[in-house]
Amino acid sequence: MGHKSTLPGPTREPLGWPFFGPEHRAFAERLDRFAASGALAGVDHSDTDGACRALVRILGEAGLLAAATGNGGRDVIDSRMICIARETLAWHDGLADFAFAMQGLGTGAIGLSGTQAVKDHVLPKVTSGEWISAFALSEKEAGSDVAAMACAARREGDHFILDGEKTWISNGGIADVYTVFARTGEAPGTRGISAFVVYADDPGFSIAERIDVIAPHPLATIRFENCRIPADRLLGAPGEGFKIAMRTLDIFRASVAAAALGFARRALDEAVLHAKTRKMLGATLADLQLTQGALGDMAAGIDAAALLTYRAAWRRDVEKLNTTKEAAMAKMTATETAQSVIDRAVQMFGGRGVAVGEITEQLYREIRALRIYEGATEVQKLIIARELLKETR
Repeated sequence: MGHKSTLPGPTREPLGWPFFGPEHRAFAERLDRFAASGALAGVDHSDTDGACRALVRILGEAGLLAAATGNGGRDVIDSRMICIARETLAWHDGLADFAFAMQGLGTGAIGLSGTQAVKDHVLPKVTSGEWISAFALSEKEAGSDVAAMACAARREGDHFILDGEKTWISNGGIADVYTVFARTGEAPGTRGISAFVVYADDPGFSIAERIDVIAPHPLATIRFENCRIPADRLLGAPGEGFKIAMRTLDIFRASVAAAALGFARRALDEAVLHAKTRKMLGATLADLQLTQGALGDMAAGIDAAALLTYRAAWRRDVEKLNTTKEAAMAKMTATETAQSVIDRAVQMFGGRGVAVGEITEQLYREIRALRIYEGATEVQKLIIARELLKETR
């Protein structure tokens, strides 16, 4: 959060659950050592772009971005590793979590479907923190409804020409490489979308607008005007873009739930510490039954969300099964639970809870965005219901 705490970090009790192996516990210990080193403490959050660049570089130098990119494309991405990283980083610093996640999301499609030459050119630079990546899917009229996409690409010889705009693009304005989805028209709706790799210095690419939001991070509308890119930067086959996008999001959607868990655990930890030390009515806040009831609800909700989150990641990693429904359940439950937990923590802190710069105030702004991006709660409900109806015989 860019705010020092006397607390050491998130609990590691869940690592005793059967979802995890020794390699996950070792990775968590590595993350804890990294956080304890103070590497995150010196980052100036008043300059959001500069802070994001610094965090990507720090995470890359520490070797932690390898978990987000599948070791630079050499290994299969482990969803549980990503979730552990995001829960840990979110507990310590929301922008650090964002920086880590976007390096994976921005290059996930490249690792899945890029040519070997593109993988070799992009993934090592992103893994080391030298380059920043972005995932460009959303448009003003095509957020949850991807089929309404208007940004288009047409083939001209050995090149594709891109025209149109993308908006709400995380890392827009500071990214070096963008995974871009555009309509190529092989078929109606989502079957006529393709995926491309675009570099920030490609002619015809520009930043149309920077966007400020309540939890500051680099965000922009990007524009393509006769943007010519080599045909070998097509990811997969023409018309496979939607499928590639969904495969990428399925890898990372459970990790959004993990980030929410990190925020929620931080709020609970701060609330417990505050309740035990805050004097009230001749006792402490923790002695009051209303406080104890709130803490009980917060703790139970967090563990329920954690079980859903790591079930989804385990199902993908170990059982190699589709996790569309499970990831949607995890994302919906964890973000809504975290909103409730953080709201209760703010209430427990009273006036101090809403003071600018306090951890609870920062958490309150951070969690609100998670209930929207990578599929709002309402969209997750639709996904769950549709998968359920497909399964029902």
